[in-house]
Amino acid sequence: MTKDSLTAGELLWTPSETFVADSNMTRLMAWLREHRGLEFADYDALWTWSVSDTPGFWSALWEFFAIDSTTPYERVVDQELMQPGNTWFAGSQVNFAEHVLRAAHKGPAIWHLSESRALAALSWDELTVAVRKVATQFRALGVEPGDCVVSLLPNIPETAIAMLAAISIGAVWSNAAPEFGSPTIRDRFTQLDPKVLLAADGYGFGGKAFDRREQLEELIGDLPTLETLIFLPYVDADAAPPRSKLNLVLWSTLLQTEDPGGAFEFERVGPEHPLWVVFSSGTTGLPKAIVHNHVGVLIEMYKFMALHLNLGEDDTAFFYTTTGWVMFNLVVGMLLTGSAVVLYDGSPAYPDVTRLWSMAAESGATLFGASPGYVKLMEDQGVVPKDSFDLSAMKSVLVGGAPSTPETFAWFYDAVKSDLWVTSQSGGTEIASGFVGGSPTLPVYAGEIQTRALGMAVDAWSDERKPLVGEVGELVCTKPFPSMPIYFMNDDDGRRYRAAYFEDIPGVWRHGDFLEINERGGCYIYGRSDSTLNRNGVRIGTAEVYRVVEAIDEVADSLVVCVERPGQSAYMPLFLQLAPGSVLTDELQETLREHLKTRCSARHVPDEILAVDEIPYTLTGKKLEVPVQRLLAGWTLEKSVSRSSMRNPEAIDYFVELGTNRT
Repeated sequence: MTKDSLTAGELLWTPSETFVADSNMTRLMAWLREHRGLEFADYDALWTWSVSDTPGFWSALWEFFAIDSTTPYERVVDQELMQPGNTWFAGSQVNFAEHVLRAAHKGPAIWHLSESRALAALSWDELTVAVRKVATQFRALGVEPGDCVVSLLPNIPETAIAMLAAISIGAVWSNAAPEFGSPTIRDRFTQLDPKVLLAADGYGFGGKAFDRREQLEELIGDLPTLETLIFLPYVDADAAPPRSKLNLVLWSTLLQTEDPGGAFEFERVGPEHPLWVVFSSGTTGLPKAIVHNHVGVLIEMYKFMALHLNLGEDDTAFFYTTTGWVMFNLVVGMLLTGSAVVLYDGSPAYPDVTRLWSMAAESGATLFGASPGYVKLMEDQGVVPKDSFDLSAMKSVLVGGAPSTPETFAWFYDAVKSDLWVTSQSGGTEIASGFVGGSPTLPVYAGEIQTRALGMAVDAWSDERKPLVGEVGELVCTKPFPSMPIYFMNDDDGRRYRAAYFEDIPGVWRHGDFLEINERGGCYIYGRSDSTLNRNGVRIGTAEVYRVVEAIDEVADSLVVCVERPGQSAYMPLFLQLAPGSVLTDELQETLREHLKTRCSARHVPDEILAVDEIPYTLTGKKLEVPVQRLLAGWTLEKSVSRSSMRNPEAIDYFVELGTNRT
């Protein structure tokens, strides 16, 4: 194929009869025929049933995946209305970590590599023993069900072990990446009242080591509920722990306890018991602290990992991520299927851009996951992995984190392998899964997400709230699903939860993405329809940027947007209304970039900083983030915003002109 002639929707790959027959999706359909008397001609028929009979579908998955509960559930779901507060599988008692470890078999569980550690494997037996030991030590430290354990560890096996250990005893887990700036970490962890903090001395990236112990000391001072610090010398094996009055435990000490073996008891919990807290930033205030439960995430991850990613005991799955993104939690969730996973900590381009491919070859990865931005980097540097590495084990590719173009798909077939299931997906931190994704029974078309996920009643809605086919609309979900958040932290009346997804269209989940569904059910995501920034797959709240930028004396006001550009990386400009007498000098720009990098993260640093006369506002005092985003994406003024709704309508003219000149 030639990229110059490639068009969206062009057929690129068709699964062989053997590939389809051996898939978990086909196995599910055979099970439904045998055990439920249900016959489905194809995936579309299966999906239609899955969203029309909500209790029937999810109860079937409960049996198909043999969910182990101390007590039987009383009902699948309270109501089939799409709303917060539904209880799923009431009366059940399960543990997420227990189900992960029951998948143990002979062979590797975790392959791991970092810039300072060579590629190595942790067996299922080693993982199981380590989790039991650490969990036992957590209990000895006074951690009880419902207590919060937080982590500032990199993407390494110690983090996965600690996560599963905390979850196994009913503690609530939350992780952030050590490269985050102190205010960003503080904004998250101060909402949680954590009892235990696990932290490394620092992290490595791009061949450099970054010591984070000073920032760690400051963070500890902001967390009055902390009782214990568990410290891991990672970058420097001789690193001394930070000074604090906390009970100090070295990571190595946790593993020195005796393995309780079969005497270890998992804490099985009910549907309202929290599993973890993940964060997705809104446009104002602190990041949203989203709480999921064991049973909802458990059954959703079985569905997505086994059916939509087709993972099993013979697989090894890799997706490039950090611990600051929900994707780390999802990678750990892949273990539910018995698949091994690969953890990589460091720059994907260090010591060169082939780093991830050599790792994939050495670990025998069958699934390779990365973002469209990474593919663009490979393409720009002329990397052709199939010419340098043995990728014979690779069966599938997961492209996620941002909308994919036809060229993204084509690169994998040209540069990696011609017989390859290339699947894209889109979902969110809020659901710990995907709304749309892949099926191993379906063909692959250029730039197209194969289908809507099972059990997800997803549509693209017009402004008149009618389903669209072949046109772009709002991504909505009209029926509930188990992995919906059970609540947000510090949102006792549920107001913030409802405002995030249900305020615009009551009784319907409005996700904030632009979606197109074609006549065959294929899906295209066109970026965010709200003002949340999507930076290489990581959602950033605009409030995080404003909090840093507007603290600088020279800045009177600011506005930031992120614009998806087909075939290119996303474009994130920062617009400044300067204080009287101030000038946007190179020095000021450098200060802004440095502040955003150190106080938030590198992803918060804009691609361009521009000075404007005035930031546009609505009559009610809200910054016009979405209209500016639309204008820069090529929308007309009429489709972006009404001047009559603006407090200062002349302020939009600059952005109209900028959008016209750049599209």
